[in-house]
Amino acid sequence: MTPAQTINALRRADQVARRAMAMGRHPFGALLVAPDGETVLAEQGNIDTVQHAESTLARTAALNYPGEYLARCTLVSTFEPCAMCAGTIYWANIGRVLYGAEESALLALTGDHPENPTLSLPCREVFARGQKPIEVIGPVPEVAEEMIATHRGFWEQRGR
Repeated sequence: MTPAQTINALRRADQVARRAMAMGRHPFGALLVAPDGETVLAEQGNIDTVQHAESTLARTAALNYPGEYLARCTLVSTFEPCAMCAGTIYWANIGRVLYGAEESALLALTGDHPENPTLSLPCREVFARGQKPIEVIGPVPEVAEEMIATHRGFWEQRGR
């Protein structure tokens, strides 16, 4: 993906996250982008604490596209995928992950909030334990603050 495609995709994922938030869900958004770096094949907002945007999107992608094709696709996420989502992305055979802000930035916002108990396990570490390469791009400094801003107000309103 070009730098412009990267920024556009992350901003579109943030729009998906904002839609999820408008429905009362946690504000995470994900896209599946075709090998051309432009075509959005699917988008998914967060559903609940088990059906994250990224894992739900990866499972749907695996049902609808062959693994050889997904290996050339990019899963775009507003935040670094958690360990559960990284595992699902791996098993779905999606070849590249692009995220806007890292998990540690989310932890700084949520702390020990019971609705978002983060796992301190970077997706690169999860993928490194596998038998096939998954390319990881992120965080993206040009838009990281935009991704974080979506969450800032949300978690402040949720209290602890």
